[in-house]
Amino acid sequence: MTISLDCEPRVVDVLRGDRQKRPRLDTTSAAGLRAQLEDGIHDIFTKDLPPSPLVVRPSSLRESWHATDLSSSTLGLIRGALVTQLLRLRLVGVTIDNAFDDAVAAWRADAGAGPLLATFDQLDGDDRARLATDVTAHDVTLSRCFGQLPSHWMARSCVRATQRLAGGHVILRDVVDLTIGANTAESTTVVLVDVTTSPLGESAERTLRFHALVETLRTSVVPLRSAVFSSATGEFWTRDIEPELLARSVDDVLEVLQALWSAR
Repeated sequence: MTISLDCEPRVVDVLRGDRQKRPRLDTTSAAGLRAQLEDGIHDIFTKDLPPSPLVVRPSSLRESWHATDLSSSTLGLIRGALVTQLLRLRLVGVTIDNAFDDAVAAWRADAGAGPLLATFDQLDGDDRARLATDVTAHDVTLSRCFGQLPSHWMARSCVRATQRLAGGHVILRDVVDLTIGANTAESTTVVLVDVTTSPLGESAERTLRFHALVETLRTSVVPLRSAVFSSATGEFWTRDIEPELLARSVDDVLEVLQALWSAR
């Protein structure tokens, strides 16, 4: 499903879908997906092993195809970090008075801010002013399209996951901007949402597939759906998690690993 610009219906209206049509929990597919990955990695490495682990992240999937995407630029990364902070603030019910200032304050309080924050502090006045205008515009789209998430949805922000394969020689790392639902019912309810500050394109499809694959490997339960929202355009893509989608993500990961292995 694709929603664009006017955000009608809103993101929250379609995330969980029709309760009566949710599939039963799939707790059997994870083992097969892990086996496919292990077999594919074995074929890539043959008799050699990397001296240090090969790491695949969502950015690895983007960089493979769109090395010049705005999200890979320094300002794009900073903008993305600030919009993520705004999402986190709204998720816990904080009232945003000044989108840019509030995002920067939350970012400074985040222990994981790291070197990117130091780069932000070195921006000149003009760059900072342009960034403030940009972040404010993205926040307008974010607030208009998301609205308020019900508290009983058990929403979590910036959920991190790590999966080790091939005896630790391959590591899958992921961070999901927004996760809702839990694997406690007979039917699956978990939805994964990625928020990007770039327009949606082919790399967005790979990202939402990757989120679904890592979540499946991490929990041994296939999530209900995976989605990506662009605060640049208001576009919202959502995909139900089916075997074909997970199989394509396995192919995506193996393609990235083959490229990393060939470039060593």
